[in-house]
Amino acid sequence: MGGVAGQPEHVVRRLRDGMAGGVLSFPLTSFHADGSLDADGFRAYVAGQLAAGPGALFPACGTGEFFSLDEEEYRQVVSAAVAEAGGRVPVVAGVGYGWAQAVRFARIAEEAGADALLVLPHYLVGAPQDGLVAQVEAIAGRTGLPLVVYQRGQVTYTAESLARIAGIPGVIGLKDGHSDLDRLQRLTLAAPDGFLFFNGAATAEIQARAYAAVGVPAYSSAVHAFAPEIADAFFAALQGGDHGTVDKLLRDFYVPFVELRDRVPGYSVSLVKAAARLRGRPVGPVRAPLTDPSTADLADLDALLTAGLDLVGAVRW
Repeated sequence: MGGVAGQPEHVVRRLRDGMAGGVLSFPLTSFHADGSLDADGFRAYVAGQLAAGPGALFPACGTGEFFSLDEEEYRQVVSAAVAEAGGRVPVVAGVGYGWAQAVRFARIAEEAGADALLVLPHYLVGAPQDGLVAQVEAIAGRTGLPLVVYQRGQVTYTAESLARIAGIPGVIGLKDGHSDLDRLQRLTLAAPDGFLFFNGAATAEIQARAYAAVGVPAYSSAVHAFAPEIADAFFAALQGGDHGTVDKLLRDFYVPFVELRDRVPGYSVSLVKAAARLRGRPVGPVRAPLTDPSTADLADLDALLTAGLDLVGAVRW
């Protein structure tokens, strides 16, 4: 035993090693055309994601439409991810809503064999800092799995709160989705040695260099969900200091992708899923309240996907 906040050292070490060696995969959840869960399609899709060598697998999180899954579907998704991973990479399952419901999902994830949990922003209401800390305490005290907390939307931690959260047994890291680098630098300085941080911006590659400059080089990649060849090429260029390639990929693929994503609310998931379908991946449609891209936006996505794959010398199929 040992490690951060009393957690088994191997969990923290495996996540740290994975974060240093590759992008973090947030797989899509597969649905049939009628909206029902496609468990077989999900397993096939996750197998493809794992073949690309991500640093860790985060099923049933934002990209995986956690917010639209019932508990039995969640169980199937996390169990399938764990089975496909087979211990090769850490599996970190999403949990969320209020702490009581988050704990129900946490118990399912633990039974399914997940290695850790990502605590998604709570539901609906704003809350003071003491309440945000108490929310994490309530979840951590009711699960045996390590927690990574996610600040985004209505959840924003101060440096003082982050120091308190980092001292809660079971809390091992933070995913940041605000991209406030001044605040993030203060958080990294307030955290204990060994506490994990990673960039969780909507299209993290856009700000990867800026995050790395404040000591947060690890990041999640939505692009990995449909084009791991592009995501891996960017990661390799960034790690190798090849700024020419980084700039080219940003200019000719990532920035146009973000501009397309920003056309419609929810496209941060819908476009990713549509791009995966364009590549023949068995992911199906999104569930309401999300909507699939319009015909015009889908055509633009198709052209951008082809251009991005051409940039890294990858084939479409």
